[in-house]
Order: sequence, then structure tokens, then C-alpha cells
Amino acid sequence: MSSALQIDGIDIHTDGSAGPGEPVVLIHGWPDTHRLWDQTVAALQDHHRCVRFTLPGFDLARPRDPRSVDQLCDFFARVVQASCPGQQVTLLVHDWGAVFGYEFAMRRPDLVARVIGVDVGDARSPQHLKSLSGKAKRGIAVYQLWLMLAWRLGAPFPALGDRMTRRMARALRCPTPPAHIGSTMCYPYDMAWLGSHGGLQHMKPVALPQPMLFIYGARKPFLFHSQAWAQALAARPGCQVVALRTGHWVMDNDPASFIGAVKAWLSAPQTEAAPPPRP
Repeated sequence: MSSALQIDGIDIHTDGSAGPGEPVVLIHGWPDTHRLWDQTVAALQDHHRCVRFTLPGFDLARPRDPRSVDQLCDFFARVVQASCPGQQVTLLVHDWGAVFGYEFAMRRPDLVARVIGVDVGDARSPQHLKSLSGKAKRGIAVYQLWLMLAWRLGAPFPALGDRMTRRMARALRCPTPPAHIGSTMCYPYDMAWLGSHGGLQHMKPVALPQPMLFIYGARKPFLFHSQAWAQALAARPGCQVVALRTGHWVMDNDPASFIGAVKAWLSAPQTEAAPPPRP
């Protein structure tokens, strides 16, 4: 793994060389780091240049670094332009990486040719909220408000914020080692609930113009997408939806099936996606 490139002091790791496939930029979510993609990159690097990084604010060795949606999209653009100059990339995204990555892909279709979304689709859209049961809504509110509080308390009381974050990560069966998890990673929940750092209210509905593969874990208390959104996506030429019998961390719960689905879709003949339906 090479990390000769730095942007905003953040190491940009590259694996593999220019192969027959377009470069793949991988963006993780909460409470992970670039290491989430180790197995995925190992499987893809013979045919694709793989680019990954730890999200701003998610590296415990660095100061708290919350970014607005605009700042994150600008950061992603600079990563693509610096690591893959003159090329479009496939974006492979999970969790909050998907939330922010989808926005980036819709803003910069000149940089993103295709998108692979993992376990988060049209989360927080009106049709997603309508599809959730009362119990599911309460479950989402409990863990997200807990993490929002961990972010707030983590500023004056870092040890307390970290303990809260690690406790929730353990409860949610996150595979990331506890030593790599801390409250500095929780600012997206503060953005979502309190509108800090620009909030999320100005983000576009998830309707990507690019061909998209959506892989999700079906063995969870609730889904982070509506079935109506998934069905509309699956009906678009060039797009595919794959359900696996996993939890939220699909790439860790069933790496063989996950990597198989990703490689099959990437190697299939490219088909221009039909325009997404108007939200």
C-alpha cells in the first residue's frame, strides 16, 4: 500500500496499478477507517487501481475535524483529481461514506462513472421514513442520538465520548477494533440531528445518473433504504440490486459473496444507465 499522496494532511492510500478496469475509490463510514476495505482491495487490485483514505475526523491520531457536506465533496474531488488525473472512477461507498459519496457523485458526474453503494440507499428520504415501523424509528433514534451525544461530550470529556462510542459500536457488532474507534467519528450524527457543520437538509434526493450496483445486508432490525427505491433502481438498465444474508457490514460478514458481486458487476459490459425517475 502506498500513501505518498496527502491531501489536507490525510494519507491517500493506493493499491494496484493501472489495469483494464477503471480506478475504484473506496469511502468508508462510521466507525471505520480505510482498513475496512482491506479484503476488498486485495481482491480488486489486480484489475483496478484502488484508492482509499480515512475520512476527515475519523483518524484518532488527528484533532477533531468535522467537515460540511460541501467540504467533504470538495475533498473527494481533490482526491480523485490528484490520484486518478484525467480519469473517471467507480465509487465504492458504505454507511456515511455512501451518504456523502452519493451527493458527490450527483454533483460531479464528470469524475464518477459508476457507483457501488453498500447497505445505505435513500436513507432519511420521505419514502424510507414511511417504510419504517415505529419500533425501527425508535431504534434508529436511540443509537443516533447516543452517538450525537458522544460527539458533544467528546469535546470536553474525550475519554467519556470514546467510551460511549465504543459501547455503541460493540452493541451494533461493528468489526472495527475498539482502539480505532472514538467520538471524533460521530460528527455526522450531530449534522443529521442538530444541523451543525451545515447540516444535511440541502442534500439532493438519492437519484444517481450513473449505473449503480446496490448491495445490502438483509439480516438487520431495519433497512437503510426503501424497497420502492431499490425496486426502481433494479429496473433501470445498467443497475443491479443484490441482497445478502448479512448485517450492516456486508464486506466483513460475507466477504466472498460481497467481493463476488462487486467483481461480477465491474467486469460485465458497461451499459449506460437510464435516467433515474424524478423524485
